Order: sequence, then C-alpha cells, then structure tokens
Amino acid sequence: MIDDIAGPIVITGASGFIGSNLVRRMAESRSDIHAFIRSGSDLWRLADLLPKITVHSIDLTDRRDVFDRIRIIKPKTVFHAAAHGVHSFQKDSDKIGAVNLRGTKNILDASIKSGFEIFINTGSSSEYGLKNEPMKETDSLEPRSPYAISKAAATAYCQNMSSLMKLPIITLRPFSVYGPYEAPTKFIPTLLNALLGNTCPPLASPGIARDYIFIDDLVDAYLTASLRPDLGGEIFNIGSGKQTTLKEVVELAIRLTGADIKPKWGTMKPGEWDATVWQADISKAKSMLRWRPKNTLEEGLIKTINWMKK
Repeated sequence: MIDDIAGPIVITGASGFIGSNLVRRMAESRSDIHAFIRSGSDLWRLADLLPKITVHSIDLTDRRDVFDRIRIIKPKTVFHAAAHGVHSFQKDSDKIGAVNLRGTKNILDASIKSGFEIFINTGSSSEYGLKNEPMKETDSLEPRSPYAISKAAATAYCQNMSSLMKLPIITLRPFSVYGPYEAPTKFIPTLLNALLGNTCPPLASPGIARDYIFIDDLVDAYLTASLRPDLGGEIFNIGSGKQTTLKEVVELAIRLTGADIKPKWGTMKPGEWDATVWQADISKAKSMLRWRPKNTLEEGLIKTINWMKK
C-alpha cells in the first residue's frame, strides 16, 4: 500500500503524535517524505528517522513561505496533520485560529496551485460538540471551543474547495487517539505511567466516556484514504465505533499493568468536554473507505504498555 502512494509526500505537523506516526510508517519504505514542522519543535519522536526524511522548519501561517516550499517540492500527496490547541496549555485563541484555519488554507491553496493527486485534511471529533447518540458525518456541527470552531471552519474550507474545483480532498475526523509517541501529559500515557509505578493518577468521574482509537488504526485510515481520490469532498469518522467509560479504561489498565491500587474517583475537577456519550458512527468509513479498526482497546493498550516499557 505505501509504495502505491503518489510522491513526493508532504506531512504537516510531522513532529506531533499523529504526524510522526505517519512519518514512521512510511519511512520504512519511502525516501521522498517531506516533514513540515514548526520552528523550535521538539524532534524526539523523529530523532531516529532524521537521516531518512527531509525536514522543513516552517510556519504554516506564513503564506509566502508555504507557497515557496510547495512550489519547490511539488507534492503529489499531502497529509495535513498540523494543529494548535490540542493541548490544554495552548489557550491563545488567535493563534489557534491562525494555525488551524489560515494554516490549512495556505497549505491547501499552495497545493492546489502546484497540483496534487490527493490531500488528506485532519479534522476533529470536537467539531460535533456534545451529542446524545453516536456521531455521524451528517450531524449538525456545534463546536464549543476556539479549537473546535477552527477545525470545523478548516473542514468546511476543504469541502468547499473540493466541491468548487472538483479536487480529491478528504477529511478524516479522529476520535480519542492513543498509542506510542503520544504526549506524556495526555490521559492514557499519564494513567499507564502511574500504574506501571504502582500509583494512581487523579481521576474525574468514572462515567465519562470516549471512543478510543489506536494510532496504528488511524495511520491505516490515512494510508487507505490516500489511495482514494474518487472520494474527494468526503468526511470520515475514524474511531473504534464503541464508547468506553473512564471506569472501564482504568480497570482494564490496572489489570494489564498488574498494579495493586484502587482508583481515586473525583480527585480531578471536571473538564469542559466531559460527557457520558462520546461515540463515533464509523459505518461510512467501513462502507465507502473500506476501513475498519484492527485493534481492540485491550490490544492497543498492551502494545502501548510494551512500547512504554522499552
């Protein structure tokens, strides 16, 4: 599959969790990978891959620079995974809007001018807002934060350009992604690190739900989509199709790590995105994209634990 993807290949946000896993998968057999990273980014996720890829330090909000780089590279496949506002400490709404909307516009406009075969945009399940049933791509969007608003606007721009110019632009909406190389401050790494040390991290309400998707399955979705230019303009939810409560995740993680602890529920204050329903309807991805997740939550956690132990 990887050898069939049209090159050269550009991956934005390449030093991040999703982007680096994309780079890592494709660097196994490709030498035409151009990794776009923000100036000053920590390259710990890419350190062992640097001899195999071409790294570009670039600000996606700098339209001239983006156009110049794309004009020189002439990518045939673009995986746009760069974003700002994913982490709780990234609160500057102006920067969130600039990177997520203007940055998306710049990289897409430059790619259109250069000519490409497929452009994969990364959306977010947060675009939906809070729902009382599994989220479908046809649901109305009710974003509740600057990050969610900017991602919804970027998705709308990609859809509009695809429709207007008949271009192969696809948006994937990942749900709660976890796995190797996730930021250590995120929930799953924090939980597993604590349990491997036989301690318990602060926990919110046990009834909070998420749809967890293992990073390898998300990468599979990107690769599958990159070979489907016929699906231009489509949006696909990428999740497990099942929701899991915080209580279920913690109990499973305790069993897998062998930790001898008791969860301390309610020791973390509630978050603005806490919900008891958070589930992806992935029927469209299964039928049209012909993708489905391969890893159960237990299998994904085992792989993550083994990676962390190394």
